[in-house]
Amino acid sequence: MKNSLLGAVKAFITRRALLFSLGFLVSACTLAKVDVNVVSERTSLENQVLGTYNSLSEDMLLVASVRGVSPGGKIDAAPRHTPEQLDATRALETIAFHADDVETFKKFGWIGENNEGLLTPFTRETPKVTSEELKSFAANYSAAEFQQVVQEVNQAREVLMMRVVQTNENFTIKDLPAIRKVFAKINRQNSAPGAKVQEADGRWITNLTTPQPPP
Repeated sequence: MKNSLLGAVKAFITRRALLFSLGFLVSACTLAKVDVNVVSERTSLENQVLGTYNSLSEDMLLVASVRGVSPGGKIDAAPRHTPEQLDATRALETIAFHADDVETFKKFGWIGENNEGLLTPFTRETPKVTSEELKSFAANYSAAEFQQVVQEVNQAREVLMMRVVQTNENFTIKDLPAIRKVFAKINRQNSAPGAKVQEADGRWITNLTTPQPPP
């Protein structure tokens, strides 16, 4: 009896720890995390896109739920999930996993945020950095690894933009181009000063805006 109770407690704690960790992961890749615009300054479309995107974090936590045991000893059944939910969860995980490398690529000028909500690769020139750690990073990051990261992040972004269409009853596939523009705008705003960003008219410029936490 004692061993049975101990096992139930361990299972419950493990599940709670997993959900806490995933909650932290989701918060790290929330699109609106450093959006500099207050809600009143956004368009209706932007508010809908951001709201739908951020609600995907709830899906991620549900998908991550594991079969466990409650404090009362009752076995919790794992919820059923759609293939689309699983794809969106993997996409969020991919973006979070590569987030640090993507930011470093931007700092080096190797990639930029384009006006379709995706990353555009540029020539990988030797960056002018003083940090030995960054110098080592640039020297040891192969072209194949670089291309793979950019491809995986772009594919993940595509999945999430499509998921926004699928989960908002007000959107259809015809709205995808407009949704891309919203993602592109927020990604530009969230880029650090000095990063390459593409304006709506196609011009590439250097970002001058400093991302700040939302009010």
